[in-house]
Amino acid sequence: MLLTSIMTLSNTGSAVKLIDRLVNGGLTNASQLLWSGGSIWLTNIVIFSLWYWDLDRGGPGARAQGLKEVPDFLFPQMSDEKYAAPGWHPTFFDYVYVSITNASAFSPTDAMPLTKWAKALMLTQSLTSLLIVGLVIARAVNILQ
Repeated sequence: MLLTSIMTLSNTGSAVKLIDRLVNGGLTNASQLLWSGGSIWLTNIVIFSLWYWDLDRGGPGARAQGLKEVPDFLFPQMSDEKYAAPGWHPTFFDYVYVSITNASAFSPTDAMPLTKWAKALMLTQSLTSLLIVGLVIARAVNILQ
């Protein structure tokens, strides 16, 4: 969790620096802008995947042992046992998928957040992605014209 926190702070700093340069006109190279924005966006996906995986139902170990019955995320496989193998529980890939869809659709698409912290994390990820993608695309289009 400490490393994920450090990555979060570092990526947030990069996003703030990028937004500052976008707003104040410091970036005039479309290629550099797209690479910078894309790397922040992809890092954001990885970071939120780690947060979701690390926090949902007490973490991967607690999930595998079924220590906490109430989930923080409701996956489709959990809603009807005919959609999953017996004993199914989410793996890291499931959280990567949730993070990718949340960052690209700006909303939950597969797994629904059930707890306040899960909703807050998904809200933060969606707003961050919307801000980065919106500003980067707007500025890149302006540079390319």
